[in-house]
Amino acid sequence: MSAYTVTATPRAEEAGAVALAVASLPATFGPATEDRAADVVVIAGEAGWTTEAARAIGSGPRGILVVDPVPEETTQLADAARAAGAAVVLDLHWASNPALVSGSGDPDARNAVRSALGTASLLDSVATAAPGTDAQRLLARHLAAVLAVSGQLHGVSVLRSGTTGYTATGRLANGAPFTAQGVLTAARPAGVGIHLYTADGGVDVQVPDPDAAWPAEVRVTGAHGQLLLPTLYESAHRAAWRRLKTHLSAGTLPDDLAGFARLTDLYATLAAT
Repeated sequence: MSAYTVTATPRAEEAGAVALAVASLPATFGPATEDRAADVVVIAGEAGWTTEAARAIGSGPRGILVVDPVPEETTQLADAARAAGAAVVLDLHWASNPALVSGSGDPDARNAVRSALGTASLLDSVATAAPGTDAQRLLARHLAAVLAVSGQLHGVSVLRSGTTGYTATGRLANGAPFTAQGVLTAARPAGVGIHLYTADGGVDVQVPDPDAAWPAEVRVTGAHGQLLLPTLYESAHRAAWRRLKTHLSAGTLPDDLAGFARLTDLYATLAAT
């Protein structure tokens, strides 16, 4: 018998491959039944998701999972979750991939990038999505992935945005330039690539879309040569579910909403320019 029952909105089911993720953790999660309220509610992270999540918390679930949230102010939702003791986990499109932030102390892209930021000369990144994808939604996913590994970004501005993509620039903590290109095309697989250049090498991160069948790759180059970090065959979706399981089992509350505030603040400055 599954420990926690799950219900998802139709849009969340589609966007987050919920049935597949739940089926991959059968001893922990299972579908809710009519005679029992769901322990976990899954919602899509479209505009207004913070209000929807706060409303869902009022029905008493132990956990909320939000799939691919757009930047929104999360303070009130965080207060509601804290008061109810509900764990709110964000399933971020690329940033939840365990190759970026493993959460277990294993080598990951965040540790590799941040340990090299002091000698960084450039951080270049390219996000790719299918034609017709909302460029602003793609930019939010893109910046979330970069923030996950780099920490703070400064002076970010959008130089160009249109039907074929966007170009944004900014600075790293040491003053080195940061560039972000968004490309809407069917000519290459969807995903995000992040490359940090340093005096003696750098870090290359390649993350596929969460529904892809292949894993992310992180390569670190330096005086030692090139090192491929351990390959993790797990999608961003499943990693988010595993984190939710950890918090539900331990009775702890994640800091996803506090971390997401960095993206919201950054996105607000872009909207104001």
